[in-house]
Amino acid sequence: MPFIAKRTFGWEPVEITDEWGLRDLKSGMAYPLCNSVQCTACGALFLDIRFSDSEMSSLYSGYRDEEYAALRDRFEPGYKSRNSIIQGGATHIQKVEAFLSAHVTPPVRILDWGGDTGLNTPFKSQNKVCHIYDISSKPAIQGALRVERNTVGNTNYDLIVLSHVLEHVPYPAKTISEITSVMSKDTVLYIEVPHEDLIRLAPDMLNLHAKKKHWHEHINFFTEQSLTSLLEYCGLRATGMQSIQTEGDADVKIWHIFAIACKLRQP
Repeated sequence: MPFIAKRTFGWEPVEITDEWGLRDLKSGMAYPLCNSVQCTACGALFLDIRFSDSEMSSLYSGYRDEEYAALRDRFEPGYKSRNSIIQGGATHIQKVEAFLSAHVTPPVRILDWGGDTGLNTPFKSQNKVCHIYDISSKPAIQGALRVERNTVGNTNYDLIVLSHVLEHVPYPAKTISEITSVMSKDTVLYIEVPHEDLIRLAPDMLNLHAKKKHWHEHINFFTEQSLTSLLEYCGLRATGMQSIQTEGDADVKIWHIFAIACKLRQP
């Protein structure tokens, strides 16, 4: 999508007009092309472009701040008003906490990996420790503490939250493996990713790549099988998985998420 291309690579859409004097190319808007790829074994659907560290930094540093929102609003009119609603916090945190209550008992020592400011961290009011490890430089909310990687490695956590990260990152298994390196046998890892409508409502999981015509922030679309395979590959076992419907209103649509609780797989 134009915003992602501009923010990540500095590419603008181009309008081809008759004034170009081209013989074979037709007039119209030209946008960056990419490919949709799907795994035939597990159904995972993903973008063929895998962003580098510097490209990820360009895209997500200052995520949803004033500059980010202004640029995105230029390409997607009305985004600023949607962004202000998003900044108010997720509406389904109580459902997440109810799901997690079968796996952890508050108060807990929490690490929110990729948790932005900590606004949407579950049990943020029922914790002993609430650490935020994130690419963004925004200050954490009251009661949470932004930490560096060495602090993460030297702290024992009851619950690690990885919420709405894996759909954005180029190498999901690499991210999860970083997290498993700081988990103990008792640590619960909570993973949350969108249960995308394209996946959820598909009568047939095959050939979804042919139906996915554009890519935005989410560069990975997960099926239940792909999540199970990913966890197994990373040495984890799911102790609970559920598709949860979020709340909606006049400005924010109802959507669905995969909620997954998992632990290290014991030998």
